[in-house]
Amino acid sequence: MSVRRLADASVQPASFAFNRANAASAKKWIAKYPKGREQSAIIPLLMIAQEQEGWVTKAAIESICEMLGMPFIRGLEVATFYTQYQLKPVGTRAHIQVCGTTPCMLRGSEELMDVCRSKIHHDQFHTNETGTLSWEEVECLGACVNAPMVMIFKDTYEDLTPERLAEIIDAFEAGKGADVPVGPQNGRIFSAPISGFSALADEKAILKTTRDKEAKAAAKAAKEAPAVAAEPAKVAEPAKVAAVPKAPAKAKAEAKPVAKKTEAAAAAPKKAAAPAKPSLDHKDRPKGIEKPTAVDDLQLISGVGPKIEATLHELGIFTYAQVASWKKAERVWVDGYLAFHGRIEREDWVKQAKALAKGGVEEYIRVFGKKPV
Repeated sequence: MSVRRLADASVQPASFAFNRANAASAKKWIAKYPKGREQSAIIPLLMIAQEQEGWVTKAAIESICEMLGMPFIRGLEVATFYTQYQLKPVGTRAHIQVCGTTPCMLRGSEELMDVCRSKIHHDQFHTNETGTLSWEEVECLGACVNAPMVMIFKDTYEDLTPERLAEIIDAFEAGKGADVPVGPQNGRIFSAPISGFSALADEKAILKTTRDKEAKAAAKAAKEAPAVAAEPAKVAEPAKVAAVPKAPAKAKAEAKPVAKKTEAAAAAPKKAAAPAKPSLDHKDRPKGIEKPTAVDDLQLISGVGPKIEATLHELGIFTYAQVASWKKAERVWVDGYLAFHGRIEREDWVKQAKALAKGGVEEYIRVFGKKPV
């Protein structure tokens, strides 16, 4: 990004003030930001100043910074960072921004810039001799399908040729810029195909077909309407209902609670049956041992608390080596017996037990990077 500096002091005005309408607009923008964040309004306020003066002056930056209670250097940083702000005087009648991004470049934007060089000034950001026109090359202006194009103030002029741009520049120079139609300059409608419509091209035929269909539908409706009105409406006779013998009051009273109970039972969701606890005689039950003199602290295995440790002891599991030797089927059996729903696999009891059996807490820390919980 090129260095952007304020215009020379010789062209800077001595002061700046928003006109009445823009001052009101500035206050509205400031009010949009929460208390203590009013400085965020500097971007729209600088744009309002530019629209009023044509470019952003040093006095405007200072005045806006004073309004927002921010250091001048902060305002200067914003103004010099964003290329949307013109820091030097621009043409009073037209400042032409020529898009030079790839689609426009491929469609002839260089030729458009040559026109600007010949009719305005050889270099960008300089006005012509009368100060009415200026130009610059900019990045994409968002009308790629209508390339090449330029923007003059807030209006775009698209599908340009060098000759057409020269005519537009002459019109603005003569003070007749308002007479130049904006948008495509080659007769196309917005972004329609340059070759014209390939379907639904005959508007008259489309309208005629639509009108014919509407006329036929109206005639058909009018023809059917009297017949429908003349037809007498048939009233359905009430169906005969067989008399139902009245039940004794006592029977009714007894029947109500039963019906309610039956309905409640039908509406209540059925609970899924809990899986059966594996049998202690199952072949996949891990082999237990008699309680040894030295019992390992199974609670060092993550997921084993006092209650689970007691249950494991009841199953004859007392050492890390036993847990470390469990096969898949044995792990599934223990998991089911403890109703753990896969917890043994998730917490990898076997790997934990192997580390503890091999080297105790130190080996556990080496393997898992933390102390056993």
